[in-house]
Amino acid sequence: HLLLFLLFVGPFNCFASYSRATELFYSLNEGLPAGVLIGSLARDLRLPVAGGQNPASLQPPLSFTLASHGLGGQYVQLDNRSGELHTSAVEIDREALCVESSGATIFGGSAAVSSSSSSPESCLLLLDVLVLPQEYFRLVKVKIAIRDVNDNAPRFPVPHIRLLVPENAPVNTRLAIEHPALDPDMGINGVQTYRLRDNYGVFTLDVEENENGERTPYLIVMGALDRETQDEYVTVIIAEDGGTPPLVGSATLTIGISDINDNCPQFNDSQLNVTLYGNSSLGTHVAAVHAVDMDLGSNAQITYSYSQKVPQPSRDLFHLNESTGAITLSSKVDGDTPRLHRLIILGNGPGCIPAVITVLVTIIKVMMRPPEVVPRFIANEVEGVVYLKELEPINTPVAFFTIKDPDEKYKVSCYLDGDGPFRLSPYKPYNNEYLLETTKPLDFETQQLYEISVVAWNSEGFHVKKVVKIQILDDNDNSPVFSEQLIELSIEENNVPNAFLTKLHATDADSGERGQVSYFLGPDAPSYFALDKTTGVLTVSTQLDREEKEKYRYTVKAVDSGFPPRESIATVTITVLDKNDNSPRFINKDFSFFVPENFPGFGEIGVISVTDADAGQNGWVALSVLNGSDIFVIDTGKGVLRAKVSLDREQQSSYVLWIEAVDGGDPALSSTAKITILLLDINDNPPLVLFPQSNMSYLLVLPSTLPGSPITEVYAVDKDTGMNAVIAYSIIGRRGPRPESFRIDPKTGNITLEESLMQNDYGLYRLLVKVSDHGYPEPLHSTVMVNLFVNDTVSNESYIESLLRKEPDISVEEKQPQISIEPTHKKMESASCMPTLVALSVISLGSIALVTGMGIYICLRKGKKRHRADENLEVQIPLNGRINLHMLEKKPVEISNI
Repeated sequence: HLLLFLLFVGPFNCFASYSRATELFYSLNEGLPAGVLIGSLARDLRLPVAGGQNPASLQPPLSFTLASHGLGGQYVQLDNRSGELHTSAVEIDREALCVESSGATIFGGSAAVSSSSSSPESCLLLLDVLVLPQEYFRLVKVKIAIRDVNDNAPRFPVPHIRLLVPENAPVNTRLAIEHPALDPDMGINGVQTYRLRDNYGVFTLDVEENENGERTPYLIVMGALDRETQDEYVTVIIAEDGGTPPLVGSATLTIGISDINDNCPQFNDSQLNVTLYGNSSLGTHVAAVHAVDMDLGSNAQITYSYSQKVPQPSRDLFHLNESTGAITLSSKVDGDTPRLHRLIILGNGPGCIPAVITVLVTIIKVMMRPPEVVPRFIANEVEGVVYLKELEPINTPVAFFTIKDPDEKYKVSCYLDGDGPFRLSPYKPYNNEYLLETTKPLDFETQQLYEISVVAWNSEGFHVKKVVKIQILDDNDNSPVFSEQLIELSIEENNVPNAFLTKLHATDADSGERGQVSYFLGPDAPSYFALDKTTGVLTVSTQLDREEKEKYRYTVKAVDSGFPPRESIATVTITVLDKNDNSPRFINKDFSFFVPENFPGFGEIGVISVTDADAGQNGWVALSVLNGSDIFVIDTGKGVLRAKVSLDREQQSSYVLWIEAVDGGDPALSSTAKITILLLDINDNPPLVLFPQSNMSYLLVLPSTLPGSPITEVYAVDKDTGMNAVIAYSIIGRRGPRPESFRIDPKTGNITLEESLMQNDYGLYRLLVKVSDHGYPEPLHSTVMVNLFVNDTVSNESYIESLLRKEPDISVEEKQPQISIEPTHKKMESASCMPTLVALSVISLGSIALVTGMGIYICLRKGKKRHRADENLEVQIPLNGRINLHMLEKKPVEISNI
C-alpha cells in the first residue's frame, strides 16, 4: 500500500489519503454553498492528465463517472474530465443526513451515508467512482467525512417542566431534571451548561455527564424550604451550547414544594365553659371544639378523643364526634347526674403530640320543662348546617321556628342571638310561628360561616337556645384583580430572543376553580410577545429596535375559571432603552449653498442638518470641518456653517468642504458629508440717470398741450445684470399749481400730461423722480428733479433759473412703483365696446364743462388777481415781452444718489 497523505484544500481543510486499494478520504464542514472544491481525484490518485509531460496524442483522455447516483450523489458534483469533486446546490445538513444510530449505514446505489457515534468524523458520505479508459480503469472508494458546525440551538422537549421538592429536603439535595435540552449538534457544539434565570437564593444547577457523553441537569437545594411560607417557585431554565457564538434555549421551570408533616394540631383556646339545662332533650348540641393543622392532605387530618382523665360517666353522658369535634347530650340528666363535668379533649394529628382543650359543662337543674324550639328549614340543611348562596336576594327565608311551652302554662317569647344579616320575626297570623330570613346581601369573601341562636324563654325565666349554623356558598361574583393596573417595564434594544420581561400576578377572592386565574394577551398586543397562561411570565420572542418603535402599550387579561368566567384587564407599557447602534445621518450627502460676495465674516452661510436615530448621549452629534478649517467654522450644536472672513467671488468662486458628524456613544460612530459653497454677484451699482442731465434744467410746456401727450422722459441705465438691472420709475415728490397733472410710465420713464391745462395752471412744476432697480437683497435707486414750465412763452429766463436754485419744499411720497405686466391690448378691448356712445357722451360733457369752467375762471380771476399773484410767487413768471417758443437747452446733470 502507498503511504497515506493529507491534502488541505482552501479554507475548509479538506484532505485525502490514497493507497493501491484506490480509496480516498476527504472531510468538509456541513452547510457549505455550491461549488466548493472537495478534492481532485486525478491529482490525489496521481493519474496523468491532458497537458502533462507526455504528448497529448499518446495520452488518452481520462473519464470520471459516479457508478450510480444514489443518496450521497445528490450532494456532490463530479467533473468528468478533471476529476474535481465539488459541493452541489443541495446543502449538506449533518443532523438530517447522519442520525446517530450505532454506526448504521444507509446505502443508495454506489453512494451512501454512514453515521457512528465513535468520533466527530463519523458521519461519512460514501461514493463509488469509475475511472476510464481501460488503461487506467479502477473503482475508487471515496469517503467524505461531514464535520459538524454550530447551527442548532438547544431545545427543551417540553415548554414547561415541573419538579417536586420535599419541604424538608436538606441543603445540597440533588434532584435530576427530567426532559433535559436536546441539541442535534455534537461535541462542543452540543449542550454544555445549564443555568437558572432566578434562583431565589435557595437553588442552583449542576450538570453531570455519563459515560455516553449525555449531560443531565440537576437541581441543588442551597437553603431551607418551607411549604407553609412559599409553596411554589417559578423560574426559567436556560441551556447553552459550546459553539462560537453560543446558542441558548429555555423552558419554564416550576419547582413545587411538597408537604411533610411538620405541623401539629392546635386549639385557639385552652378552655371552653358551657351551661346545660337539666331538662335538655337527647341530642342537644352542647359545644364544639376545633383544632387547626397548617399541613395539607393526610398530614392535616385531625381526630378528636377524650383524654384518659375523663371519667366514664362523663363519657357516657356526652358524645364526642371524632371527626367534627361536636359534643352532644347522649343520655338523660337525672337527679344523680353530677352538676359539673370536666371534659379533656385531645386533637390528634399523624405523628404529633395531641393538642389539649378543656370543656367545663355546668348542668342547671330545672323543676319544670323548658320551652321547646322546633325548626323547620326552608333552605338546604345537612346535619344541622344550613347552606345559602352568596347571591341570594334580601329577605330570603331560611327556616320556620315553632315556639311552645310543653306544660301549656306559661307564656313563651323568643329572640335571635348572634351577629349576622338575619332577623327573626313573628309569622302572622300565627302566634307561635317565627320566620328566620336574611336582611342584607351575603358575601362569601367577607364571612363564610354564621352561628346564630334562636332563644326561647318563658315567664318563669327559663331559657332554651337552638343553635343554627349557616354556611355561605361561594359564587363567581369576583373578577381577578391585578396587583398593578399599569405595569411599566423597560428593556434594552437588541435583546436576546425569548427575553424575560416580568411575571404578572392577579388574585381572585373567589374559592376553588372560581378563584383560579389564567393570563392572556389582549388583541392589541403584537404577535412577538408571549404570555404564559398559567404562570403569567411575559416574554418577547424577537429583538426589539428602539428606532423602529420606542414604546409598546397593550392590554393583558386575567380570567378566572368560574361559569360564566369573569375577567379584568391591565395595561402593560414597555419602554425600549437605547443602544448606540445608529451612525449620524446627514439629511443630504451633498449640500450646496449660494452666498453673495462680500458676505460678512462669521455670517451664517447655511445649516447642516444631521440626525441620529439614537437617543440621549448616543444621539448627541458633534460636527467638525475636515478641510478648510482656516477659513470656515461650524457650530457643533446648531450645525451653522460660517466663514471667518469676508468672501470675494473674484478671488475664488466656489469652495468644497467635508464635514464629519460624530455621535456621543461609546464607541462613537461617525459619517461625512460634502459641502459646496458657490459665491453670487451682489447688487452694488445704483441706476445712473442719463437724462435729464441736471436738476437745474427745465422744459417749456404749452398750455395747449393735449392730455395724453408725451412731455419728456427720464432715461437711466444700470451697470448690473439680471434683475439687478431692471429699472422702475416713479414720482415721489411734486410741486406746482396742479402737480397731479403729470404722470410717469414706471417701465419707460415717459412723462405725459394727464389733464388739460387751464389758465390758472400756469407756472413752474417740479417733479422728484425715483429711479430704482430690482436688485437683491436690497434694491438701489437714484433721484432726479424734472422741471416743467407751463406758459405760452419764456419771457424772463433769469427768474426761472432763480426759482430752480431755491431748495424745493417737496414732501417725499414713500410709494413703490407699480409695473404692470399685463398686455396693453386688453385695455383696448374694454375701451372699444361701445365707441359711438362713449364719444357722444364725452363731447357733450366736455362742452358743458368748458363753458361752466370758463365762466367761473373769469369771475375768480377778476376778484382774486392780487391774492393769486402773492401765492404763486415761486412759480408765476411775469410775461413782459415776447419769448421764442422753443425748448431751452439742457444743462449739466447733478444726480442725487440715495
